[in-house]
Parts: sequence; structure tokens; C-alpha cells
Amino acid sequence: MKSGETLLRVRYAETDQMGVVYHSNYFIWFEVGRTEYFRQLAMPYAEFEKNNLLLLVTKAFCQYKSPACYDDLLRVVTGVNSLQEVRMTFKYEIFRHEKNELLAIGETEHAFVNRMGKPVVLKKYNPFLWRRLLEATGEQQE
Repeated sequence: MKSGETLLRVRYAETDQMGVVYHSNYFIWFEVGRTEYFRQLAMPYAEFEKNNLLLLVTKAFCQYKSPACYDDLLRVVTGVNSLQEVRMTFKYEIFRHEKNELLAIGETEHAFVNRMGKPVVLKKYNPFLWRRLLEATGEQQE
């Protein structure tokens, strides 16, 4: 599975007085997409945490193409841009589902860290999880 899709509806609380989505909500939707992506891979994020592994955001980017509005049905497409031993980068596209209109593109980079916030080399820290991520994302093993 190279990408996953999640549908969500814009809630009133996510908009301003004009019914347009406030910009920071896109990052929340990226997180929803990322969480559902892992769930679709049969690797819920809770499993990472059970293995004392966290994904620390090190970079976040969003380019807005067109505004989302109250009650729009959105489709968040999430995929992995790169998987390295110490970090992974996700890419996102948010569409107005009914019209297949691209509203935003984004990217987040995450470092693999332990519960103390120290970086870990996933390949050594949890070889099983490393192999699962490689298989699920279609990345080539070195």
C-alpha cells in the first residue's frame, strides 16, 4: 500500500465567520490522514507507542490551493515520501471530495525517538517494525 485515503467533513468549529476553514486545521487533518494510513496498514500508531517509539515532528509544510468551507466532504490522501532509518516523511493531498478539487498539499517529517525523546535508528531499535514499514510503504530495503 503506497497511499491511504480518509474522508472527513468540515465542522463549523473549524471555520471562521465566513465559513472558510482556518489554516491550522489542515495540519490536524494531516494527522488524521497519517493515523488512518497506519491503521490501514494494520499498524495502528498505538503499536508504535507500545514499543516505546514515537514520531516527533521535525518539519511541517502546507501549500493552500483553494479554501475548504463548512460542510465540505474532504478526502485526505496520505503517503510516504521517504523512509530512512531515523526519520520518515509523509506527503498529503486534501481534495474537496465531490468535485475532486485539490485544496492543499503538504508534507511532514518525523524523527523516530524513544520515550525520552532521544533519536533512535529504527532498523536497530525495532527490526520487525522497520521491515513492516518497508514492506507496507513499498520502500526498497538496502
